[in-house]
Amino acid sequence: MNYRHHFHAGNFADVMKHAVLVRLIRALQKKPSGFVYLDTHAGRGGYDLVREAVGETLARTPEWPDGIGRLWQRTDLPPGVAEYLQLVREFDRARGNLEPTVRFYPGSPRIAATLARGEERLALCERHPEEFGALSAEFSASKRSRGGEGTRRGNRISLHEMDGYGALRAMLPPPERRALVLIDPPYEAQDEFASAASALGEALRRFPSGTYVLWYPLTQRARVQEFFTAIVGLNPPPTLALELAIAGDDAPRKLKGCGLVMVNPPWQFDHEARGMLAYLASVLAVEAGGGSRITWLVPEK
Repeated sequence: MNYRHHFHAGNFADVMKHAVLVRLIRALQKKPSGFVYLDTHAGRGGYDLVREAVGETLARTPEWPDGIGRLWQRTDLPPGVAEYLQLVREFDRARGNLEPTVRFYPGSPRIAATLARGEERLALCERHPEEFGALSAEFSASKRSRGGEGTRRGNRISLHEMDGYGALRAMLPPPERRALVLIDPPYEAQDEFASAASALGEALRRFPSGTYVLWYPLTQRARVQEFFTAIVGLNPPPTLALELAIAGDDAPRKLKGCGLVMVNPPWQFDHEARGMLAYLASVLAVEAGGGSRITWLVPEK
């Protein structure tokens, strides 16, 4: 499948991923010591949803109306989702949108940068030249960096035009001794599930105490189960799988939902996530059979 970030900005998968990311960063910030936030497939950082609805040659059906669009006017949000939506609203307004519907949407790098304290450091990686150029423009105070060395803005944010999987080898373990790593590949290659699991294994060998979040699409259940088997085979620390389905397994649509594999989640994070995902499933489902699921692949001891 092709999952270039900007084609799908603000859709249901972004809503799920970013709402969880906000709560995860807040959970890690309960400790006074800082951490590095490493984004292996950072994308553009920010998106104009009007422009992104236009493909390379033809207009595309926008996906955000069935994602962030469904939350925009709601007043019954649980606290975790409410903070995420407020962050999106502030980003949208800061970009100059005064219309009643959303236009500008923040990617994971901008969300992390907004929430980061002075104690946190961000390393944002993107290998696609066009995407990296847009990421550099989003963080315009940072100069373009090639070859993985990076240029830091006040020692807080660094941009790296490099392969995200390679970044796991180059940047772990971090000097902070705490890390939140988002692995969010596009799943364009047939073997992306295997590559993602292998990269996670490499990261765990280098820094087993980090918190890792690995995004994956829900297409075929059998493929996801094979993916889970590969991850459990890494003998990881406690590992959680969070899933949001907008359609059932038998639905004709290819992308039925998405999930996050989370290694070393904060204590009792599954309890907070359960209510958030149940709410999002009720609001974002488009076909029968949608719902949410939380599974311990490797239970806490």
